[in-house]
Amino acid sequence: MATIINILQILLAILLFGFLIFIHEGGHYLFARIFKVSINEFAIGMGPKLLKWTSKKTGIVYSLRAFPIGGFVSMVGEDEESDDPNAFNKKPVWQRFIITVAGASVNILAGVLVMTILVFSAPDRLGSTVVAEFMDNAVSCEGGLEVGDRIVKVEGHSVHIADDLVYEISRLGIEPLDLTVIRDGEKVVLEDVEFPTVSSQGVAFGSNDFYVYGERPTFANLLKHSFYRTTYTVQMIWESLYDLVSGRYGVEAVSGPVGVTQALTEAADTGAYSFTHLAVVISMNLGIMNLLPLPALDGGRIVFLLIEAVRRKPLKAEIEGYINLAGLAILMLLMILICAKDIIGLF
Repeated sequence: MATIINILQILLAILLFGFLIFIHEGGHYLFARIFKVSINEFAIGMGPKLLKWTSKKTGIVYSLRAFPIGGFVSMVGEDEESDDPNAFNKKPVWQRFIITVAGASVNILAGVLVMTILVFSAPDRLGSTVVAEFMDNAVSCEGGLEVGDRIVKVEGHSVHIADDLVYEISRLGIEPLDLTVIRDGEKVVLEDVEFPTVSSQGVAFGSNDFYVYGERPTFANLLKHSFYRTTYTVQMIWESLYDLVSGRYGVEAVSGPVGVTQALTEAADTGAYSFTHLAVVISMNLGIMNLLPLPALDGGRIVFLLIEAVRRKPLKAEIEGYINLAGLAILMLLMILICAKDIIGLF
């Protein structure tokens, strides 16, 4: 029975990952159709085709491919010159820009929508930033933090709900922190407040050592938590990327489709809320990472479009093609290495 449940969880994780890719590519596809761009193929997955269907009306090939690690919308004139008046390269820059950003935008907007649904469906999870009680062996109270303090800043970073408070302490609490609190209606700055630290995969994190009061689930509070949970998620993604580049996180912290599937499977074990929350983070992460200005990503194509807008003429298709091809080759190599690392980690 346990084996069947694990298989179902893995299948659920793969389906979710495929769905996130589908809505990403669906964003490109939708706006390409709106602007009447000629399309060769709309594919989910990479590698050999498992299923395909060709529309008799439009001639577009819709395919499902073997490996659920990506997808694409193949548009006429996207990577080559074309005389087709409806080719991608014949459309105005502003239309091509919208088509390019649409995929990432759909992933981010889907994350915002589902995060809002999560908040409204679990009103008992509205945590404030007001200290309610210290845990056993707490150390932050020795730095001057008191029960009833409403923490409004951590090292100059504003915090509004329990989620971003916990995040800031987790990321910055490996060193003593300056906290700004509201106490008896007055603003008080507490300097060099220490927190316990924990380690995960060789990386140190701060750990909050107190409980906070909950907030009443009014409509205004639900909207507030929806907004700030979304913004802190975006902040977490960007800062995680910075921490990876700066060397705080090692390569072992990077996951590909295999690692993501494993994480989703583990989240499914803890319940629908955790699984859905992780799905939100992955969806927003997929959108934000695709906007990075790197060749073969949507962000790289946006850079070329901005250059074209400034120069009032595009780069030579051959140059852009070579740059994107090199970027794609590097991206695929990294994906293979990360997948190999994830697979090894399973054993």
